[in-house]
Amino acid sequence: MATLPIVKVQRLYRQISDLLIQKFKSREFEPGTALPAERDLAQQLGVSRSSVREALIALEIAGWVDIKTGHGVFVCDRSPQSAASNQPGSASVEELLKARELIGGETASLAAENASEEQLVRLATIMDAMNGLSEKKVPFLTLDEQFHQLIAEMANNFVFAEFVSTLWNNQRYDQLFVSFENHYGNDESEVWNVDHRAICAAITAKDPLRAKAAMREHIRHVHASFFAGEAL
Repeated sequence: MATLPIVKVQRLYRQISDLLIQKFKSREFEPGTALPAERDLAQQLGVSRSSVREALIALEIAGWVDIKTGHGVFVCDRSPQSAASNQPGSASVEELLKARELIGGETASLAAENASEEQLVRLATIMDAMNGLSEKKVPFLTLDEQFHQLIAEMANNFVFAEFVSTLWNNQRYDQLFVSFENHYGNDESEVWNVDHRAICAAITAKDPLRAKAAMREHIRHVHASFFAGEAL
């Protein structure tokens, strides 16, 4: 397979997914066959494994491949009509997380300055619920969103609250992000709960700098979960 020519104006994962789609259409990879391992694809294309991983997840969402954890990535049999109607989304997970890191950090800082006692009680209640449900993925992710939305409310800044709401709506409805969420394990929710406790403690202590640092560290942990080096 030839090294992928890099087009600067297009996101790398889209270039990779587009190249693989061409190969699916030309039957270089037949339906039902397994793709090369993530590591091998990255070497063949001259790109990072994280970029290959993001492309494969996008292709799974578009119905081109089926990712079977522990077994490999298999090419799906699909019609040209269905392929045209469901191309990989344009929003990059990495872009969403970078925005969350920057905006979320400032929001947590403002929350530490402005949170009311009633809001702090609500935050503690959500934190307690997350501790009790960390082994159940769907409830945990719902509570995770409530946790971050409440912190945005605490910031007492309408513009920041709208930014955070927009980011979460993007994550909820962007199929690429949802597919990443579906590959999470319990280890990630446990790590994130440690982060949440640190954020909660800093906000409760009215410590803006610590709250900002804790939030940014949390988003970096989320990023690491998405782009860990293990093959799918």
